[in-house]
Amino acid sequence: MEIASITDFWELLVTVWQHGVYGIDFVHILVALLVFLIALAIRNLFTRHVLGALQRRAQKTDSQIDDVLLEAIRKPLRFVPVVLGVFFATSVLKVDDSLAAFLYNINRSLVVFTLFWTFHQLTGPLGVVLQRTNRFLTEAMIDWIVKLSRVLFIVVGVATILELWGIAVGPVIAGLGLFGVAVALGAQDLFKNLIAGFFVIGERRFQPGDWINVEGIVEGTVLQIGFRTTTVRRFDRAPVYVPNARLADNAVTNFSRMTHRRIRWMLGLEYRTSLEQLREIRDAIERYILDSDEFAKPDEVATFVRIDSFNDSSIDILLYCFTHTTVWGEWLEIKEHLAYRIKEIVEAAGAGFAFPSRSLYLENQADAPEVYPLSPPRDSVESPAATADAAAATDRDQPAPAGAQAR
Repeated sequence: MEIASITDFWELLVTVWQHGVYGIDFVHILVALLVFLIALAIRNLFTRHVLGALQRRAQKTDSQIDDVLLEAIRKPLRFVPVVLGVFFATSVLKVDDSLAAFLYNINRSLVVFTLFWTFHQLTGPLGVVLQRTNRFLTEAMIDWIVKLSRVLFIVVGVATILELWGIAVGPVIAGLGLFGVAVALGAQDLFKNLIAGFFVIGERRFQPGDWINVEGIVEGTVLQIGFRTTTVRRFDRAPVYVPNARLADNAVTNFSRMTHRRIRWMLGLEYRTSLEQLREIRDAIERYILDSDEFAKPDEVATFVRIDSFNDSSIDILLYCFTHTTVWGEWLEIKEHLAYRIKEIVEAAGAGFAFPSRSLYLENQADAPEVYPLSPPRDSVESPAATADAAAATDRDQPAPAGAQAR
């Protein structure tokens, strides 16, 4: 057995150095790594100087679109030097045809990924542009368009990359279609809510920020209209996730779209209030409402202050008016001022407010007539003693006279 010498080791080292990994010598591998590191350094310089200059220039303009656009594509632009570094690094390597095809597909995949990533990021500025057309598209519709666009770019981008690697997307989609039919049969509620969401947004029933009430379901402020559910925050600050189908199939009251806010009171006055006092109170309340700028005028909305009815315990005055503000807190403050003024008007007129009462009348029945036997004794010829005994027996069988006291 021969003993290896230093010459043999040197020949082995030269062989490994020349062939390297997968037939690529280490010289080309080191050069490729150096090219890639240079690309990373250029990336940092590009981010600091080029993108920084573009950002400063965009901040000087009056439009916000360029700022949003630059911020959206900032990350894809920073990824471009990396793609270039991978491309030039793989170009340096001397490989066989099979490995060259593999590296070529990697470069193509990186380019496609960067392009569709840029498109995905541009959906943000698209939403900003669409917000200027809010006469035709609501905020919820714009949000849905942006989300659907992002999903579309992701799906098309993945399908394109798979096609580059020789994976047929058509049979996969066909298989997913058959699987989707089976899923659809068990997910009818999901698609029902999805379609209902389209109707809710298309009909513009409400938007995020609106105060809505669905009788027996929810009342609160709309936070978000999703694909399946709508998030509503109740007034106790608890979020409620309502399926879109419940909102599409039921009547929805949108309080945020009120033009005015109503006040409807029934004021009950005492029956001892005179006719002059009633007229004075009614006229004073009506004058206060008409003279105040906080209430809408009769030519805008219905306004009534009228003697309405004679109730069981009161004479009722109907107060029906509307305020200009629809803000709940301001409306409560206006109602409070109105209540103070009505109290002053009633007291100044010398009248008072009625309250439910009931009168109870008691009748004294102590003088009710005495009840006598219904029939005379059977035998009128009996002795006086027998007659007295019979009468006493008859009296015991009769009810006690009304009002009589027990002895």
